[in-house]
Amino acid sequence: MARQMPLTCSGHTRPVVDLTFSPVTPDGVFIISACKDGKPILRNGVTGDWVGTFEGHKGAVWGATINDSALLCATGAADFSARVWDAVTGDVKHCYEHPHIVKAVDFSKDSTKLLTGCNDKNIRCWDVEKPDQEVVKLSGHTGAPKKAMFGVNESEVISGGDDKTLRVWDIRSGKEVKSIALDASLTSMERSADEKVLTTTHGSTVSFWDAKTLEKVKDKKMDAPAYTASLHPDKKTFVWGGLDNMLHVVDYETCDQVEEYKGHFGPVHCVQYSPDGEVYASGSEDGTVRLWQTRVGTEYGLWKFANGKGTTDSKSATGAEGAGTPTA
Repeated sequence: MARQMPLTCSGHTRPVVDLTFSPVTPDGVFIISACKDGKPILRNGVTGDWVGTFEGHKGAVWGATINDSALLCATGAADFSARVWDAVTGDVKHCYEHPHIVKAVDFSKDSTKLLTGCNDKNIRCWDVEKPDQEVVKLSGHTGAPKKAMFGVNESEVISGGDDKTLRVWDIRSGKEVKSIALDASLTSMERSADEKVLTTTHGSTVSFWDAKTLEKVKDKKMDAPAYTASLHPDKKTFVWGGLDNMLHVVDYETCDQVEEYKGHFGPVHCVQYSPDGEVYASGSEDGTVRLWQTRVGTEYGLWKFANGKGTTDSKSATGAEGAGTPTA
């Protein structure tokens, strides 16, 4: 049986706190990572190879996303700003000033609107081409929002954070339409590839919700604090990471763990499956982004196998220490 050989993507110098894959584009798949070193990095989403570094923030970058065409990236940072970047040239297109740290960013489907979550407890929606003033401000959180995204219906916004709530807003009226109490602060939020399931983490719990109604589908309490989780595009498994430094792969239907892997040397802050589901990327307190195979032993990207032995071949992304240890 082939062993898990994650690719370690170096380049950051401090903890990696957020990452996002692009959809499949004519130019390939990309991944952007946010780091406390203040320099978000864009990489090839298949190989992990460095594409470019966005320079300009003057503080830790807490959130990063990429639009559907992979031509624009957005970041939120401790310098009280969000920025939209040209993903081809690396230039800043627009800077959106805030009164406090920005931790969440999200593009609308058509990339004409930018959503930001700020430590002043407000969610803001901006016209991407008009950074001078927000279009809508959504007020009601009693703690800093950590995540915010447009809903399946883009007239809605979903957010959550330190006040231990998950909230839904009508962006047309600026009013809150639903609030759900959680057992702990929300640490991650992701919508599935088919846009039907919302995955969240809070405390030691991974929860799954109907993405349209926000009715809970199921949840699972883990053995360690869970900081992040991602549902595979086929919805057969999900992966989560957290305080124990491990990546855990779990059967979605039964919620039984099927694999766990070592590799990171610090808590795992973010994880996400690639759009084709062949790999998942993780970012950690150890300052690295790592790519892991979903189907261990399959030739894909930089993973090559001969006589059942795996190798990786790259100058910028190398195999990590710590073999995978499948568990029954």
